[in-house]
Amino acid sequence: MKRDAWNHRYSATDLVWGTEPNRFVAEALGACRPDGRALDLACGEGRNAIWLAKQGWAVTGIDYSDVAIERARMLADAETVAIEWRCADTTSIDLESGAFSLVVVSYLQVPRKDMQAVLTRIADALAPGGRLFMIGHALRNLEEGTGGPQHPSVLWNPEELALDLAGIGLQVERCEEVLRSVETEGGMLDAIDTLVDALRPGLAGTRNRGRQ
Repeated sequence: MKRDAWNHRYSATDLVWGTEPNRFVAEALGACRPDGRALDLACGEGRNAIWLAKQGWAVTGIDYSDVAIERARMLADAETVAIEWRCADTTSIDLESGAFSLVVVSYLQVPRKDMQAVLTRIADALAPGGRLFMIGHALRNLEEGTGGPQHPSVLWNPEELALDLAGIGLQVERCEEVLRSVETEGGMLDAIDTLVDALRPGLAGTRNRGRQ
């Protein structure tokens, strides 16, 4: 989708994704001790970025939609948390090398070639030992799940993602499908997502660091 289309979508309703963090993000990262800077790439209206900031991370949130970024800024101000917000194309943005201990990507659905470019930038932006956590709509969701984009080219294939991550030097801890219950007109149905948890090799990162 182009920026105008995303802006229209965000303008058409109060909050597209709500204010609570994605449950997979909260489950995976809730026990981690904040350790430096975190990047929420494709942050939307900022729900995950704001949650990370409340945990104690120094957070940067980046999204393609300036409407989403402005809404995220307002939500952060209401929660009195300080976050660096940037409006930029996530597939081509230059990221500071080695700057982030944690990168979160939530439902960035772009063609594989663009995703490979994003992952390459993320790998460089991660500090040694830094952690990448991703959640997105799985390819199998198109035929066997519910909701999400209907274009197979932008859906995540775990096998392909694992290869792409390993190819840029990241250590893949998890790359697998997970189920997410969704309320529909026909009742509760399962959506199929792909969850990624990976590390940049180096010093100990955030995976095994509990709160202190």
